[in-house]
Amino acid sequence: MEARGLRFLRPRQVLFLFLFWGVSLADSGFGHYWVTEETERGSFVVNLAKDLGLGQEELAARGARVIFEDSKQHLLLDSHTGNLLTNEKLDREKLCGPTEPCMLYFQILMDNPFQIYRAELRVRDINDHSPVFRNKEMILKIVENTMEGTAFRLERAQDSDGGRNSVQNYTIDPNSFFHIKISPSDEGIIYPELVLDKALDWEQQRELILTLTALDGGSPPRSGTTTLRIVVLDINDNAPQFARVLYETQVPEDSPEGSLIVQVSAGDVDSGVNAEVSYSFFDASEDIQTTFEISPFSGEIILRALLDYELIKSYKINIQAIDGGGLSSKCTVLVEVLDTNDNPPELIMSSLSKYIAENSPETVLAVFRIKDPDSGDNGKMLCYIQDNLPFLLKPSVDNFYILTTEGALDRESQDVYNVTITVTDLGTPRLKTEHNITLLVSDVNDNAPAFTQASYTLLVRENNSPALHIGTISATDADAGTNAQVTYSLLPPHDPQLALASLVSINADNGQLFALRSLDYEALRAFEFGVRAADRGSPALSSQALVRVLVLDANDNAPFVLYPLQNGSAVYNLLRGYKLLETRKHILYFYIQNGAHLVV
Repeated sequence: MEARGLRFLRPRQVLFLFLFWGVSLADSGFGHYWVTEETERGSFVVNLAKDLGLGQEELAARGARVIFEDSKQHLLLDSHTGNLLTNEKLDREKLCGPTEPCMLYFQILMDNPFQIYRAELRVRDINDHSPVFRNKEMILKIVENTMEGTAFRLERAQDSDGGRNSVQNYTIDPNSFFHIKISPSDEGIIYPELVLDKALDWEQQRELILTLTALDGGSPPRSGTTTLRIVVLDINDNAPQFARVLYETQVPEDSPEGSLIVQVSAGDVDSGVNAEVSYSFFDASEDIQTTFEISPFSGEIILRALLDYELIKSYKINIQAIDGGGLSSKCTVLVEVLDTNDNPPELIMSSLSKYIAENSPETVLAVFRIKDPDSGDNGKMLCYIQDNLPFLLKPSVDNFYILTTEGALDRESQDVYNVTITVTDLGTPRLKTEHNITLLVSDVNDNAPAFTQASYTLLVRENNSPALHIGTISATDADAGTNAQVTYSLLPPHDPQLALASLVSINADNGQLFALRSLDYEALRAFEFGVRAADRGSPALSSQALVRVLVLDANDNAPFVLYPLQNGSAVYNLLRGYKLLETRKHILYFYIQNGAHLVV
């Protein structure tokens, strides 16, 4: 598919997933995409949903997101359409410098289940820079007895573009003395060499001025020019000779400015002015000129600016020695920058959930990536959390880690956890980064209300006033929020003859019991009923307790005469032979004798 200069480089392929520490990883190789630099923001790259074989709704529902290695958001994922778009104008030269191809690596993360797809974006160069010579004029001194066919290496032009858009050719004005030869280096860079076609004669012509042109490979090509001034010298028999053609040295990246890097030395067997040697950089890039300086008299190379191993790991410096007669020779200095542990590890959080429902099975809480730009042991990292926490830290691919629960959590045991994620490198001294997370356990209604007693006994004296508070029952719930809010209610009595609703009521909020009417000991001496305490969870949980009410007697009845009766003997016959013994609250004695009076 192609639109506005962008293209998806590979045909769609089936993505095979494998399980890695509980996380799925798309392992059918990198997704290869490309975009042309300077393309407008919002330009289409690829429809990610189609490319991954997912539905458009699934991509949005699973919270798909794009994470770049440099933590910058170069691309934007439209979750509604599944399209991957440019989020900014990309400048290949700023992103990758001279490195070609310019590759930006990123991951596509999705949840439910958690998956990581690895991909790369190639930023293709456009020819937006012309070749530039460092000096507007180059002076080349050549002795008159130089042999035909001798080649003189010239300083090359710099071009910020890469690939075919970099410098591809050099030309000079037509002349009878010289032509340009293109020479490649072991670094893949071409250099112009000026080749002598015809012997020079100082007495006939002491100077030539030519235009050197550098051409890149763009379409159309861009060019840059410099003036080549060739000075013909009278004979100087010996050029300076360096003690070594190649100097190699190592410098720690934390070396202070002004540090001596190395000293080069060249000798000249001539005498007088022709033996006086001066040193200078030859064909030096801007990085070299801003980072180092060389003494023209001693050959000492001094550090001019601080080094950074993470940016540039080595320098190749060409040094030129010129004697007073104009003859020169060259050597090379290789400076290897040694890494020091000057970068603490970084932790980049991709997703974080601060709330966990209690009793949940293993749950993904956080997904993050760690990185350390240092090298060797300085860049090796360890990642861990505190001991004795119910959480697991699982490594995934590309330095991703997943923080999960180890199992179900109980809010009633602990409702807040403070987790410290520590990332430390293995350098000397060790540097570390800590990231603190507060995790809250949310409540689930898993505890029923519990009464303070299994049964309650309440005493009420008869002839009470209506709505009298006769006692309180109480239940507590270990849950939180609405799950812990308790309401009370009466249960239907076991005795269908007991009109409980007319006897007592209960306050649903606080469990207070009230007698609804005046109780009569002679009519009802005791009764019992059940109460329920229920929470407001969903579903609600409840428990029950038994309440027994004992009515206490009051002296509210006067004695009365049962015998002798005023008419007949029916009652007398009925009472004969009976004796009422001790009752629960009062002792009544009935004693019947013929002709005796019975008094209560």
